[in-house]
Amino acid sequence: MTSAANRDAVQFTIRAATNKLDVETRVERCRDATFGRAFTEHMVTLRWSPDAGWHNGQVEPLAPLLLDPATAGLHYGQIVFEGLKAYRLDDGCVGVFRPDRYAERFQRSAERLMMPQLPVCDFVHAVEHLVREDAAWVPLEQDRSLYLRPLLLAADADLGLHPSRNYLFVLTGFVTETFFGARRAIDVWLSEDYVRSVPGGVGAAKYAGNYAASYRAQEQAAEHGCDQVVWLDAIERQWIEELGGMNLLFVEPDAAQLVTPPLTGTILPGVTRESILELGPRLGLSVVERPVSVDEWESGCISGRFTETLACGTAAQITSVGHVRGHARSWQIGDGRPGPVAAELQALITSIHRGIDKASDGWLHRIDDTREGWSMADITKNTTDVSATITLIWGEVLTAQVSGESDFFESGGYSVTAARVINRISEIYGFNASIRDLYNNPRLTDFIDAMSAQIAKKVETCS
Repeated sequence: MTSAANRDAVQFTIRAATNKLDVETRVERCRDATFGRAFTEHMVTLRWSPDAGWHNGQVEPLAPLLLDPATAGLHYGQIVFEGLKAYRLDDGCVGVFRPDRYAERFQRSAERLMMPQLPVCDFVHAVEHLVREDAAWVPLEQDRSLYLRPLLLAADADLGLHPSRNYLFVLTGFVTETFFGARRAIDVWLSEDYVRSVPGGVGAAKYAGNYAASYRAQEQAAEHGCDQVVWLDAIERQWIEELGGMNLLFVEPDAAQLVTPPLTGTILPGVTRESILELGPRLGLSVVERPVSVDEWESGCISGRFTETLACGTAAQITSVGHVRGHARSWQIGDGRPGPVAAELQALITSIHRGIDKASDGWLHRIDDTREGWSMADITKNTTDVSATITLIWGEVLTAQVSGESDFFESGGYSVTAARVINRISEIYGFNASIRDLYNNPRLTDFIDAMSAQIAKKVETCS
């Protein structure tokens, strides 16, 4: 079928997977949610040509791409991409965080690489299509989300050294968790041997080559026991620019300031950075964009003027920096652990992601028709639907083997995680379940039967 495209110029043909994965298979595939591994079942593609513009929108099962060996993007790196996230909201719908801002950055990256700019409305429409088809993949857990990866590739089978005339847009999604694992302060390495970008270069674009070129410096950081690389300016090698693929902010509590390096064309303008700068005043912090040198960073941390350093990005969200290391210097930030400002900002932005905080109007793009398996009408069609939904919740929250023999108990008492499951089920289905239901039904199959019976009874009463 073809979507009714009254909001944009591109028509999308939808060809959904005929046999979607069952709940248990999805849970198993998402067990390892390391960044970029647990892909969903569909993708969105678009083509661009000088004559037709953007056309041939397809929503189809995820599959390998068929590319000519002479595809220009593979040889000359005319490739840009984006990264944004969709979150499960408390009411069961899905929300995408600031897709318009990511679409605008995608346009700027494309313009820098002399590629066609995808209109914001078409970018958002592509995101909506993928999220709708793969809504069941959007996780419940607070530390997980659906990461969306748009990519634009030069598609000419022509190795002449000039911009391509034809382009391929691909949008995929995967389930991911906290980028650095459990919430902790990370250790970072001052990159004095390598640089990420130069004035007049492509540092402000989300260009594929920027990331491949960082691998050597990242390897050096790992060799020194660090999680990420601090990039310095290319000319003087003393001014702080970015942290890996993230922006940096410095907390100066005595001045009630949040300080961050200015966007000078060598730094990627992060959407999370932009959001934090807008949220800072809500925490009583004024925002200052100015250059910060390595010397000032070190002395400020030693004197206590800088009490926290925050890294922020779509994948990592808000991460505290605990220690800085380099060839000839090393220092600790605060007590080396995540600080209060990082915690406050993370809590605030998480509440926005989940649709709880309504103050930042327009930041969350709701996709309301993504509650399949969540509304009372959908989940009560039959016992199998109810069972599948409960099994999914159990598997996602506990992230343990889902089977009829799964035990709800740990030695010495019921599992706290199981208690979270029952609370979430109570919220979704609208009835009062309790820990006693767990206690009386220690096996997963018995618990599903009990919950299904309660839901069926409630629906019968309501009807």
